[in-house]
Amino acid sequence: MTAPAAASDPAAWPALPLDAWADTCATLHLWTQIIGKIRLAHAPLINHWWQVPLYVTARGLSTSLVPYGSRSFQIDFDFCAQELVIRASDGALDTMPLRPRSVADFYTEVMGRLSALGLETHIWAMPSEIDDAIPFDQDTKHAQYDADYAHRFWRVLVQVDRLLFQFRARFVGKVSPVHFFWGSFDMAVTRFSGRTAPKLTSKSPNLGDWVMQEAYSHEVSSCGFWPGNGGFGQAAFYAYAYPEPEGFGAVKIAPAAAYYDQALGQFILPYDAVRTAASPDDAVLDFLQATYAAAADLGHWDRAALERR
Repeated sequence: MTAPAAASDPAAWPALPLDAWADTCATLHLWTQIIGKIRLAHAPLINHWWQVPLYVTARGLSTSLVPYGSRSFQIDFDFCAQELVIRASDGALDTMPLRPRSVADFYTEVMGRLSALGLETHIWAMPSEIDDAIPFDQDTKHAQYDADYAHRFWRVLVQVDRLLFQFRARFVGKVSPVHFFWGSFDMAVTRFSGRTAPKLTSKSPNLGDWVMQEAYSHEVSSCGFWPGNGGFGQAAFYAYAYPEPEGFGAVKIAPAAAYYDQALGQFILPYDAVRTAASPDDAVLDFLQATYAAAADLGHWDRAALERR
């Protein structure tokens, strides 16, 4: 039996250069949007859209249980077996391979398989939060899929999930689940001060203003990880505050590789700096704690009441 990789073992933190899998990343992003929108079509609204993300599993990503009348179902990306798995609470089961194929082909087959299982679903077929988006059922442009890099991405998400859970456990105030947002294709966890926030005025492609205003209805300190798609170009951990308190971007943040990106309005810790650090766990947790402390102190949060002693 092979011993589990230690958190500081390079095997636990594989290289993930975006330029090596950018096309696969774009395709997988769209596939996750299709599956996420299926969940969205059936799950009742929860504050800040907490009913729509996916969750990291021991084999990939999952919708978790989705209600469908008196039945329920879930859809899983299995990046070990390279399959999409649909399971229903009455024992119905179907699988389809994850392989190079167009978004249009993936969309058509998923919808057909759901219908055959008696789980017919209708979604808005326009991708969200993506510039120059192509409707799913018309997208033959995005068709690349490198199984090795999809598997690597999931392995990174396993580490991210573990550390975000540790960080979340330090907070006793209102805090989101640790979850994967398919709109922006990132892992995230968000802490709340308990106060309402000014109405958000920024816009995202193919997303109503009210959607983002619901997400940011209250003051937050948010952090997470994303592979760098959308023009940034490299995998990174990130952290931001909304509303951003005065002086937030000027705070010196540990570790030394972390910096404030003016264009993004976020603190960034490059993934490569983490995976090559003497202790990747310490690098990530120090970054998360330092960025939260900057947001909470400058935003005058009641830290004594909100944090676990």
